[in-house]
Amino acid sequence: MTFGGPAQPHYAPPAQQPTYASTLAQPVSYSPPAPVAPVSAPALPTLPVPAKRGRTVSIWLFGVLGFALVLLIAYFVSALGVVASGIGLVLALIPLTIVFLGVYIIDRWEPEPKLFIAFAIAWGAIAAVGITLLVDLAITLLIGFRSDSLTAVVQAPIVEELAKGLGIFLIFVIGKRAFDGPVDGIVYGALIGGGFAFTENIQYFAISLIEGGGANLTATFVMRGLLSPFAHAMFTALTGFAIGLAVRRHASTGAVLGTGALGLLGAVLLHGFWNGSAIFADFFPLYITLQVPLFISFVFAIVALRKEEARITRERLGEYAGAGWFTPEEVTMLATPAGRKVGLNWAASLRGDRRPLMKQFIKDATALAAVRQRALTGRDPLAADDERALLTRTRATRAALLAF
Repeated sequence: MTFGGPAQPHYAPPAQQPTYASTLAQPVSYSPPAPVAPVSAPALPTLPVPAKRGRTVSIWLFGVLGFALVLLIAYFVSALGVVASGIGLVLALIPLTIVFLGVYIIDRWEPEPKLFIAFAIAWGAIAAVGITLLVDLAITLLIGFRSDSLTAVVQAPIVEELAKGLGIFLIFVIGKRAFDGPVDGIVYGALIGGGFAFTENIQYFAISLIEGGGANLTATFVMRGLLSPFAHAMFTALTGFAIGLAVRRHASTGAVLGTGALGLLGAVLLHGFWNGSAIFADFFPLYITLQVPLFISFVFAIVALRKEEARITRERLGEYAGAGWFTPEEVTMLATPAGRKVGLNWAASLRGDRRPLMKQFIKDATALAAVRQRALTGRDPLAADDERALLTRTRATRAALLAF
């Protein structure tokens, strides 16, 4: 049973009962090349690559974000000054790095395209912050006053999570073939949340320095940079999880939007509760008794989702093994954490240190399993082309690994 979705249909090897068109449905026999005693790891020939359509970001989107970045920098420099903004920027890099390392650990099994990772961070740091600032300004001008408490507990959670959630939905729309399920949604949501917190922290740190000097800055940094670096990442990850769950179920765009709205509601409530605890309650006791357990629960949930992702990878590669493309031992090596570790250690012992080849073998096999999963749900019109390319790549990489 796929996590959060319907049971997978019974698989028959492509040669007997094709589930979808595949010109390489028949395995080919492999004969190792004659020994050539290379002094280094064999080089791979030029190999086909999966189609980029649906897995890349338009340069025009980055251009728009770049223009918005210039405006944002001008705003910070004029409002806070160069020195305070610069100090805030340096300090804000620390929690951003913590979040990025955490997301990297989550995303190691099947890494997302680098362009989408960059876009997610940029959307959170630039677009979501810009939208929040514009809405805040518009509301202030409209009603004629600004309540800090009301803004923190009601306005900020709604506006900020809407702005960040819009980025996740945009990634889904332009990159459906890079969005496979709940883990991907959590990754994109956490990156957008981390990017948003980065820019927000620059402002908070700079204001603390201006208003209270080093002591106030230190307290703010400890509170926001060390005690709660994952706050925004967790909030927005709820929206990403909901969208990813709908994607895994092959929901329509409208259904994805509706399910994402439920995740967004959870993100808004959690965000408002977090801000309210800092304003109306004794923060530290609440932080220890509620926020820390919440974060631990979040970690356990991610671990469970990662296990589910590994299970699906193993099932899909097992189907290829049933058709003769992989051996059962290779499936274990490619689709389990322990097997990958053993495979990398074995590759390191080969002449020329063939760990790069093994890493490529693992990467392509994992991508092949993801393509198969998308094909089974019928949501990837380019699945057959990608399958062809990845089967060719895995075959060539295996040959290079086994070459004498």
